[in-house]
Amino acid sequence: MNKERLMKILQRPHVTEKTAMAGQGNNQVVFKVAADATKLEIRRAVETMFEVKVAAVRTSIVKGKNKRFGQVAGRRSDWKKAYISLQPGQNIEMLGVEQ
Repeated sequence: MNKERLMKILQRPHVTEKTAMAGQGNNQVVFKVAADATKLEIRRAVETMFEVKVAAVRTSIVKGKNKRFGQVAGRRSDWKKAYISLQPGQNIEMLGVEQ
């Protein structure tokens, strides 16, 4: 896999209360990823960018919500998120806070 593709896979960290609990208890981090990314590509992207060892990758597709703006109906885009489990002793420092 080329480096350009790996750099485009991880889009941003997904920070919510649920992901914070996963990070504390299970040594996991959650990222919003490209919709066409595979688990192997996600694993290699995380290992390359953060220099950590990945134990497992789980993905899910989040369905977009239907929204209304007055009389105009719209729909938000579907997107994909990845739960990355790190091996024991590994961590990713995001925003100055260790997971």
